[in-house]
Amino acid sequence: MTSERNIRRLGDTFRWPNGARVGIIFNVAYEGWSEGQTPGIGPMGNPLKPGFFDSNAASWGLYGPTRGIWRALEIAGRHNIKTSVMTNGVLAEKWPDTVRAIHDGGHEIIAHSYGMDVIPIYLDEAGQRENIRRTTGLIADLTGTVPTGWISPRGTGSPIHARLLAESGYKHHGDCNDDDLPYLETHGAADIMAIALTMDINDLPSAIRYGNNARAMLEQFEDALSAALTRETKPIFFDVTIHTHVYGRPAGAWVFDEIMKQTRAASGVWIGTREQAAAHARAALS
Repeated sequence: MTSERNIRRLGDTFRWPNGARVGIIFNVAYEGWSEGQTPGIGPMGNPLKPGFFDSNAASWGLYGPTRGIWRALEIAGRHNIKTSVMTNGVLAEKWPDTVRAIHDGGHEIIAHSYGMDVIPIYLDEAGQRENIRRTTGLIADLTGTVPTGWISPRGTGSPIHARLLAESGYKHHGDCNDDDLPYLETHGAADIMAIALTMDINDLPSAIRYGNNARAMLEQFEDALSAALTRETKPIFFDVTIHTHVYGRPAGAWVFDEIMKQTRAASGVWIGTREQAAAHARAALS
């Protein structure tokens, strides 16, 4: 694991652009799976016996590229908010129009591994390097822009993955959950900003794991924003995350819309992408 002596953290005087103490990042998890693979969970909840293809879960996941990503982009455009879109390499292969639309809309594309079933901790070093190379290349070749940020499936890299990302030229990653602010990791001659993938306002655990209705996520956001602005005194940021196959659907997308509306109306809040957050934090540490 990365040792503390290789980490530089931001202090209490740090502020987001325009002097804001509170930062909010809107993430869209746009996810795909390798050929023959399906989401590990589905809307029915009860898994099939091992070794059987779960057509229900597979179809549920395919809502993302069919409808969900378009609805998420429409909502973000309505509020003129640029999001950070976690995008698997397989989507650049199978649904290139959607990935081009994300890029053309000015949103940040976060590399999200080749597929949701390709999790770095399951791979040896050579396999991790190849997955980084393959995923990066698929996105860059399609959009003409090399992604600078990475988040692994389920936010789970490996003890060496941040170093491999830094050595591959990545500027930030979200495979961490241990700070309220970005921090700088140094790995030999390379470094990378770590930006926690906060899970408090995230549709998948809220709706699928805990069985909450969509309004519960809105209430969670409202409480978190109120606490950040009126109870916290130190700089902070948090994510708002939807998955295109979960709250990319009408029953939940309205919450993403409403949260964006309320965030736009709030004073003292900075809204930005993970790439912008990384650059701003890095400058503050220089």
